[in-house]
Amino acid sequence: MTSAPYRAAIWMIGAIFSFTSMAVAGRQMSAFLDTYEIMTFRSLIGIVIVFGLAAVTGRMADITLRSPSLHLVRNFTHFIGQNLWFYAIAVAPLAQVFALEFTGPVWVVFLAPIFLGERLQRIAILSALLGFVGVLIVAQPQNDGIGPGLIPAGLAAIAFAFSAIFTRKLTRSESIICILAWLTTTQAVFGAVMAGADGNVTWPTLAMFPGLLIIASAGLLGHFCLTKALSIAPANVVMPLDFARLPLVAGVGAIFYHEPVSISLLLGGGIILLANWLNLRPSNHVNL
Repeated sequence: MTSAPYRAAIWMIGAIFSFTSMAVAGRQMSAFLDTYEIMTFRSLIGIVIVFGLAAVTGRMADITLRSPSLHLVRNFTHFIGQNLWFYAIAVAPLAQVFALEFTGPVWVVFLAPIFLGERLQRIAILSALLGFVGVLIVAQPQNDGIGPGLIPAGLAAIAFAFSAIFTRKLTRSESIICILAWLTTTQAVFGAVMAGADGNVTWPTLAMFPGLLIIASAGLLGHFCLTKALSIAPANVVMPLDFARLPLVAGVGAIFYHEPVSISLLLGGGIILLANWLNLRPSNHVNL
């Protein structure tokens, strides 16, 4: 259990649970705030958390201006993806949204050699494609046609893929605290500009604060875990692990939102677990 893929998988478990918690809280908060407002207030809380932790742990010097353009590109693509995602989870079933979001690891597998110079591996391709088959079996998006949230969810997947690529690139020169500091700061600015564009900003009440705190904390923890995983193993190994989030999300949808659980969930979930098991075996990684 000391190999890079296994260590990355442990961090991805943290990311999976964190992002799932954020999805539940985000769906609840979408009844009160629009996506730009959620992003803004989430990021403002995140700034306090990140810079507070940096100050307490003596890591303020890690927050540098070495790679501003790469940080901005990374955070802009993530901002676009996150807003599309928050919109999608508010108007479409969670399992369908996550099914389309999980085309992202497939994009990463094929984009990583182009943008990161990582070697394309046969097992990574097989794992990505097999995991996506499992996703389609679980979600069965054709049953309900193309709903209003599905196209944004698909576009969000592409944006998240590029965000993961740029995150992996940043881990080569920047600390995780620096990446998170840039993330929260830039997204607070992006969110504030977009939230105020119509001149109508809803300010959160005290009752909304716990939900926003969960979104901010879970989002930061998820990004910390994801960034740590990407610093340990190649992007085309790490990102297919995210497929394992779909069975968890489908279960959450069934428990909290009475979305149906079917045989397809068990079958697709099994295929997803098989895909991840194959991807985690270092001896199976053969470069093309």
